[in-house]
Amino acid sequence: MIISSAPNPKRPKICFIGGARYSQPLNATNEKKFRALKALGDIYVIGFALDRKPHHFTQDAHFYLFPQFSMPILRYLEIFVIGPVLTLWLILRHGVCILVAQSPYEGFAAALAKRLAQFARRQVVLVIESHGDFEGSIFLQRRVLLPRIYRFLMRHVARFALNNADLLRGVSNSTKTQLKYWAPGKQVFQFPAWTDIEVFLQAQTNGEERPSQVILYAGVLIPGKGVHHLIGAFASIAEDFPQARLVIVGREENKSYAKRLREQVRRLGIDGRIQFVGEVPQVELAVRMRQACVFVLPSLSEALGRVVVEAMATGRPVVGSDVGGIPEMVEDSITGFLVPPGDETALAERLRWILEHPREAQEMGRRARAFAKRFFSAQAYVHGYKQVFEAACLLLNEQEDHNAPPAI
Repeated sequence: MIISSAPNPKRPKICFIGGARYSQPLNATNEKKFRALKALGDIYVIGFALDRKPHHFTQDAHFYLFPQFSMPILRYLEIFVIGPVLTLWLILRHGVCILVAQSPYEGFAAALAKRLAQFARRQVVLVIESHGDFEGSIFLQRRVLLPRIYRFLMRHVARFALNNADLLRGVSNSTKTQLKYWAPGKQVFQFPAWTDIEVFLQAQTNGEERPSQVILYAGVLIPGKGVHHLIGAFASIAEDFPQARLVIVGREENKSYAKRLREQVRRLGIDGRIQFVGEVPQVELAVRMRQACVFVLPSLSEALGRVVVEAMATGRPVVGSDVGGIPEMVEDSITGFLVPPGDETALAERLRWILEHPREAQEMGRRARAFAKRFFSAQAYVHGYKQVFEAACLLLNEQEDHNAPPAI
């Protein structure tokens, strides 16, 4: 008996699989995202919870969330061992026909499920995305034991996933180029990651806005973000600007690195000038961006840097590293400044200019805000996925025609 795998062209069933973390109920940003995406099909999501318990719930999409363990190896095991089983079950039980993996590593689980589904004569299209440098970024996040073995294994995992991919999607020119190098000849779509742009466009401060000397960083605390270089650059100009403060917002993804950052601050004698703030809701982050005079992203590697366009939307100039997708958003000397990654002297010089020229910096921020409005929209994001899913449905139809028995 042949099990029909013909997709419903109006309501394809799509499963996203990745390492993203979701709350129950969804926060406002994710609620907007999946409310927009559900117009394109029935959405299933495999990801991680915020605690150490599995979660399953429905809110604009059907969520299956793994427990969130602190050790990375346990999270990899959940994705690589349980992920293929859960994905296969969604294919067989709920008729999922399009898989969207957030990276080639999650793509391994999806590719394995796709291969297993073929034994049940279920046709599935696999879309693999890249939201960062999947070859090198892991080594910029934390110290990896036996890095050569680790790199060897991860390259083979990525190769297996990309060999089984049908379609690809990058969030920036750099990620698209990397995907084309690894999987030549496959169709690659490009559009940025979801951004709740309205929250940042509408951000307001309390009372009358006054000139600020707050320098802001927001993002996870891992070595690849280059926060230690930002602290070093700030320390070199702190004495000349006694009112300036550096605020570091973000989750301590790498605990040992976060500890080293605090030790660096104490060693430099600027404890009272730097504030560490944990992860905050996007509404609060938008207000903090609005209250700052500049946003800084000193990354050593960055796919796109969604937080850059968020800061620009609040009307703030950005100083960012000249890597990855950041130059696609920051126009040097027009909407902010680009500096070589790891160059503390260049970074300090640009921060000094911002603090010495507040009016010009505000004008930069106005141009940055105008760019952010053009760069991202929910409509364009949904349209990007609409094109991906239409291409996936065409492939499914071609597979169905190929596997159909000949006419008598």
